[in-house]
Amino acid sequence: MADESKNNLAEDRTDWAEDRTVLANERTFAGWMRTGMAAIAIAVGLRAVFNAAEPTWIPKAVATVFILAAIVIFWSARRNAKRACERLDTHKAETQSTSVFTFLAIVFSLGAVTVGVVLWTL
Repeated sequence: MADESKNNLAEDRTDWAEDRTVLANERTFAGWMRTGMAAIAIAVGLRAVFNAAEPTWIPKAVATVFILAAIVIFWSARRNAKRACERLDTHKAETQSTSVFTFLAIVFSLGAVTVGVVLWTL
């Protein structure tokens, strides 16, 4: 009886650890999305600071590098979050569907492209 109780407690602890890992995966995804947004903010800032630089395409090109980096970050975050979700099982934690990661990567990428277009038209 004691062995069965210990096994049940061990299984509960393992389940809780897996739930914590799934939730940590979502926080990590959010952190990477914030990092991508920071890259977009750097692009806007560089474009503003070096607005008077000649030739004008140089600050635009540098800003574009950060926009592209943001898009890579968004999709890398999505890929890694999706992989982690597929490897782990939830027990009591309510987690996001992997389609949410894809949806957010699409929305953030479209926002980044829009910012890039605006920066090139200024």
